[in-house]
Amino acid sequence: MPTAKTITINGITIAYDDEGDPAAPAVVLVHGHPFDRTMWRPQVERLRAEGLRVIAPDLRGYGGSAVVPGITPLSGFASDIAALMDHLGMERALLAGLSMGGQIVMEFHRSFPARVLGMVLADTTAQAETPEGRRAREEMAERLLREGMDGYADEVIAKMVSPANIQRLPEVAEHVLGMMRRTSPEGAAAALRGRAIRPDYLGSLSQADVPVLIVVGDEDEYTPISEARLMHDAIPGSRLVVIEGAAHMPNLERPTEFNAALTAHATTATGSGVIELRGGGIGC
Repeated sequence: MPTAKTITINGITIAYDDEGDPAAPAVVLVHGHPFDRTMWRPQVERLRAEGLRVIAPDLRGYGGSAVVPGITPLSGFASDIAALMDHLGMERALLAGLSMGGQIVMEFHRSFPARVLGMVLADTTAQAETPEGRRAREEMAERLLREGMDGYADEVIAKMVSPANIQRLPEVAEHVLGMMRRTSPEGAAAALRGRAIRPDYLGSLSQADVPVLIVVGDEDEYTPISEARLMHDAIPGSRLVVIEGAAHMPNLERPTEFNAALTAHATTATGSGVIELRGGGIGC
């Protein structure tokens, strides 16, 4: 993994990778919770090989970026990405995000639509949080501050990565566990509180006039296929890819299939429809 570059933006230090041809079209990869930019390594390598410029930041509170306690709304993450793009001289980019990262991409599109060349929304939901969900996120934030990340990581690993893939791809499970355990409880809690008050994005997504790819693992319990189909139905011309044999991390559980969909979307215009991808991508 290359050593991250760092920049001070919006009063904090952000760590990021910037790979590929600086003059090429850019893809910004936005990680989920509670992970970091290393979750995108298979995608960075593939996109770079396709001749694209690839930016993978650590969000504030995660990885090598500054920890900001309190509450971090999705708009704060989106503002950081816009400032990073400004620093890198990138007016527009294709933005891809998984889980919380997908919601950050939706917020970026709502706030800065002219800067979006296209979107990839993976294993995420566009709906506002429910009252029950808000309470659960607030309670989890308090728990992480009390107990740290280890117990939480052990509890959720079998939902992040399917049990079959934990056995078949132990290196993937260890990578995911390691990212979760290394995450700052303060940063994770701030993001949980911010997501608890997120708006509904279906309205702004319905106005999207750029290519949109929606990806979901068929075993995802956090954001099931029904959530992906809801976005697909709301976004004109969007494309939905269901990856078989993956839970919440199809980019690591089935990198071959995920990369095929991602690179096709990033390098060519995409049409509407549903594609069921079968078979296993081994390794990461």
